[in-house]
Amino acid sequence: MTGKDLRIIFMGTPEFAVASLRRLADDGYNVVAVVTTPDKPAGRGRKMHESDVKVAARELGLPILQPEKLKAEEFVEAVRALNPDLGIVIAFRMLPEIIWAMPRLGTFNLHASLLPQYRGAAPINHAIMNGETETGITTFLLNHEIDKGAIIGQRREPILPEDNMGSMYEKLMTAGCDLVVETVEKIASGDIRPIEQSDVDESQLKPAPKIFKEDCEIDWSWDGRRIVNFVRGLSPYPAAWSRMRKADGCGEETGSAKIFEATFRPESNPAPAGTVSTDGRDSISVACADGRIEIGSLQLAGKRRMSNRELLVGFRNLEDYVFGK
Repeated sequence: MTGKDLRIIFMGTPEFAVASLRRLADDGYNVVAVVTTPDKPAGRGRKMHESDVKVAARELGLPILQPEKLKAEEFVEAVRALNPDLGIVIAFRMLPEIIWAMPRLGTFNLHASLLPQYRGAAPINHAIMNGETETGITTFLLNHEIDKGAIIGQRREPILPEDNMGSMYEKLMTAGCDLVVETVEKIASGDIRPIEQSDVDESQLKPAPKIFKEDCEIDWSWDGRRIVNFVRGLSPYPAAWSRMRKADGCGEETGSAKIFEATFRPESNPAPAGTVSTDGRDSISVACADGRIEIGSLQLAGKRRMSNRELLVGFRNLEDYVFGK
């Protein structure tokens, strides 16, 4: 039996899942249904927004299911009626056992880290923020615990100094297509020897929890390399940011800025953390614990993303500000 003989149910939501879905469809795999999140209002106009996976599934002519509740009897019966042989999950909600255990050959997940490291919702961000020089992707069988199922396959990917969240997302998304197809074929042929994650020293693992706005604020008292990795790991989304206040304004916050590119210049006698320097043309830097952070591009609150040169054309008194709390 080959993977193309299997009845596959695919579950996912964002762009990261779309690449693998398109690869399966383009290669002739039998995707009998695509499960994704319900449409929801978004943006200022509160227009109904469809997930990236739904848009792709419709373009591919695949049946779409959008359950509000994954344990709802109507949805469970709809999945059962599909008689799936295999389930594939990529960036979706936590599934109840009645769904992930239903396919005859089980359900596997594609995760953007080298499990067991970086379990959680934001593995790419956290790996870069922690200064890792390597990450990867993993396919594993779903069980009752999040990201703790038996590992089927892995691929490693270097994190280059110039990489950020955006570039690694693209690399791992592309590599994921190959690993998903490889995993489907291994399962279809019975040629898998899943490796359990049971003998893992949990104290040595690095988590990758979901990231919120408050987690993205830069602390300028950190050392420079930590700040650079922090910015890289959050660029372009959700983006590292800093408060801004007038240097002579009694510390009152007057705005904020997202920072997308940063390099570190060490100094033996750095200025107070958060001190801003600029040549008024195209250079902006902020003092940190052991030097200065040279900013490449940023976005003031309520404005678009700009290069330093663009910003400084209309913001001539930037040195009158301090970055940070």
